[in-house]
Amino acid sequence: MKFTPTRTRLFQAMTLTAVVMASSAALAADKVTIMVGGYEKHIYLPAKLAEGLGYFKAEGLDVELLNEGAGVDAENEMLAGAVQGVVGFYDHCVDLQTKGKYVESVVQFSQAPGEVELVSTKHPEIKSMADLRGKSLGVTGLGSSTNFLSQYLMVKAGVPLGEFTSLPVGAGTTFIAAMTQDKIQAGMTTEPTISRLLKTGDARVLIDMRSIEKTKQALGGTYPAASLYMPTDWVEKNKPTVQKLANAFVKTLRFINTHSAAEIAEKMPKDFYVGDKEGYIKALADGKSMFTPDGVMPAGGPETVLSVLSGFSKNVKGKTVDLSKTYTTEFVKNVK
Repeated sequence: MKFTPTRTRLFQAMTLTAVVMASSAALAADKVTIMVGGYEKHIYLPAKLAEGLGYFKAEGLDVELLNEGAGVDAENEMLAGAVQGVVGFYDHCVDLQTKGKYVESVVQFSQAPGEVELVSTKHPEIKSMADLRGKSLGVTGLGSSTNFLSQYLMVKAGVPLGEFTSLPVGAGTTFIAAMTQDKIQAGMTTEPTISRLLKTGDARVLIDMRSIEKTKQALGGTYPAASLYMPTDWVEKNKPTVQKLANAFVKTLRFINTHSAAEIAEKMPKDFYVGDKEGYIKALADGKSMFTPDGVMPAGGPETVLSVLSGFSKNVKGKTVDLSKTYTTEFVKNVK
């Protein structure tokens, strides 16, 4: 067929349209929505830091980060198919397998919970977890990781599940209000909420799990916590996209491990400081050792999580859990 100038222009236009459509399809394939269980919390800092450093865009990813105050609610959004992944605690991967749902940590952010059990200074009589019998304990949400850890520590202290109350109060301002108003006498929370309550003198530390050593004392071993976890079937069908996410997050973890708390803080949204930048930096300096340097699951960590959950949960106790299916190192090991 002979190409006239008109036909040539038409062919070029059709070709250009095809290229644009193909490019749009490629971009659409790399659109990922991730829900974070409170992205202002230090424990989930890698999510907003990766965004702030431009690492998602550098990988050709269009990542939308949604904020949800409690990890259990973020988990439910993922299971409903509303989001592709969650930045939350690894223990959900273990818990969900006992319910026939397979999700896996694809990048392990931390090797300690970064959580603290705080006690209201209105109650000097409380000197141990056992003293919280009959009291109300604040957690981010029922079924959340703060709830899991609180229940474990209480049962370990000899207090049965029915002899204390877990009250969902979120984090930040809502947690602080619940404690100052004596709606909760103790509660588990993270930075920067911890520092805010300690600074005002409204709370004191009862159990500290911000470092690896103190976590081992409280829980009996390394406790892998914050992670990016995703449904196993989605991971299998979208490996190139998952690899790009792993690339971005591992580079972020390397940044955390090679930069000061002050340098990291400069990359975070200013409202995360809650009016106290100096306190934010200090808390981050004290706690950033909880982050893994490479996104790899720490050896023995999954076994500790299973042991903790088995200590109180009827869902987990006595169940067979294949821990090898609750996380993967395939993607983090491929990061250059």
